[in-house]
Order: sequence, then C-alpha cells, then structure tokens
Amino acid sequence: MSQPSVAEVKAYLLDLQDRICSALAAEDGGGDFVEDSWDRPEGGGGRSRVIKNGEVFEKGGVNFSHVHGNQMPASATAHRPELKGRDFEAMGVSLVMHPENPMVPTSHANVRFFIAEKEGEEPVWWFGGGFDLTPYYGNDEDCIHWHRIAREACEPFGQDVYARYKKWCDDYFFLKHRGEPRGIGGLFFDDLNELGFEQSFALMRAIGDAYVDAYLPIVQRRKNDPYGEKERDFQLHRRGRYVEFNLVFDRGTLFGLQTGGRTESILMSLPPEVRWDYNWAPEPGTPEAKLTEYYLQSRDWLGEAG
Repeated sequence: MSQPSVAEVKAYLLDLQDRICSALAAEDGGGDFVEDSWDRPEGGGGRSRVIKNGEVFEKGGVNFSHVHGNQMPASATAHRPELKGRDFEAMGVSLVMHPENPMVPTSHANVRFFIAEKEGEEPVWWFGGGFDLTPYYGNDEDCIHWHRIAREACEPFGQDVYARYKKWCDDYFFLKHRGEPRGIGGLFFDDLNELGFEQSFALMRAIGDAYVDAYLPIVQRRKNDPYGEKERDFQLHRRGRYVEFNLVFDRGTLFGLQTGGRTESILMSLPPEVRWDYNWAPEPGTPEAKLTEYYLQSRDWLGEAG
C-alpha cells in the first residue's frame, strides 16, 4: 500500500478552494468571497472564504482547514480505539451555498483527509467527503443532471461505487426526528483507504472536481426564475430543516466543535435567514407539498430517466 502524502493532499485542497471560489464568484456576478485566515491555538488553522448578499448567493462559504494535535476527542476514540495516543492531522475543504432565489437549490460539498500517527507504527488514515443538493422547489432535470455528474465522477473507480455512495448519502443526510431526507442526495463516503493512497486520493479528487460541473448548470438554469413572497417564505421554513441537520447530526460540525475548531468557520454553513413556525406544514396539493411527497424520497433518478 502506497504511503500517504499530507503535502500532496494539502496542495490539492488549497487549489480546489481557489477554483471553486473563482467559478462561483464569476457566476454570481455581483459579489466576491472575502477571505478570513485564522489560527487554532491547539495547532493548525485555515482560511475561510464567505460571500454575502451577492446577485445570486445570499450567503455562501468555501472553507479550507488544516488542524492537528496530539489528543483526539473522547467521542472519536470511543469508536476508534486505535486512535488513542496518536498525533492527528485533519484537513479538508467544506462548502455550503445558499442562493437567494428559492428556485435555486442549496448545495453542499466536502472533501477531507485524516491521518493519525504514532512512532514505530503504521499511520491510520482515510479520505471522506461527497456532495448533496437541497432544493426548495424540485425539478427533474436538475436532479437527473446532479446525479449523472455524480455517477460519472465515480465510474472510473468501479461500477458499484456510485450506487454505494448514493445510498450512503441518502442514509446519512436524513433527519430522523422529521422522518425525511435533507435533500435529493448525491454522494457520501467516509473511512476510504482500501484502494491504497493513490487511488483513494484520486477518487476524492474526482468527487471534489465534479462539484462545479454538477452545480453551476443548475444555478444558471434557475437563477432568473420568478418568485414571490410565498416561495420565499417556504424557502425560509425549509432552511430550518437544514439548520436542524447541521446542528444535530453533521459529523463535520461536531468534530470541529469538539476539537476546538474555529466556531465562526464551522457555523458558516447556516443560512442568514430562517423560519420556524409551530406545527407548520405546506398546503396539500401544492408545489410546496410536492417537495416532500415526490422529491425528498430515495429515488433512482438515473434509472427513472432511462
């Protein structure tokens, strides 16, 4: 098995952050990302890039972080006892984009690398990540496109990879207390090392590189669609579900907070405006109701498309 190279992974992640920010800022046309570099007292740091009140994106962030230390949180070592007594490094790019127009979906992507080392022993390492889409008003064309790009990214690594990572995504991005998925899915993977370093790294890169190709055509198709107060109100309510998932279930959020990460960067994924109303639900038979009844289901989008 080839040995992991932290330097190679870090160089790729920094370049990925640059390329994604350039593409999204160009599509927005009216806003740009403001960079905020930070250091972590316990070791490491990162650079957060945030866009606010743009022509397309009401708020979005594309963050790079590289943190290290000599003590994993107890919650991590309880599930992975082999990590006890090891120094660790964790790095990744994580992004969330919240468009203003409710017809444009929110998107999330993340690619990351973790390594824990101890003198005289083999390192413990893995890759993780994926991307997923959270529409407010569903569109078959967008869902099919999103999953087609996801499948194409996975195909060089095995015919079963897309199906496995799609199911993992459906299972992971699920609000158990609501009994519904967060969105229409995509890809999710974790603990990837069985392919060896070079191939595992290549798979992570393929997924990271595919995000812009998956998301920008959807933004371009929907960003000028008309909407009114009703659609905006629905978007704000549905954003509440997004917040609930990130604060209750998201592994990255919990890991960042437990390891002393920078709170502002970790919580940049939260939308700028959101609503919760008691006992709220959309009216039956409306496009708003169709979101949960049809789109927020574990569907075989590519199989249905033929």
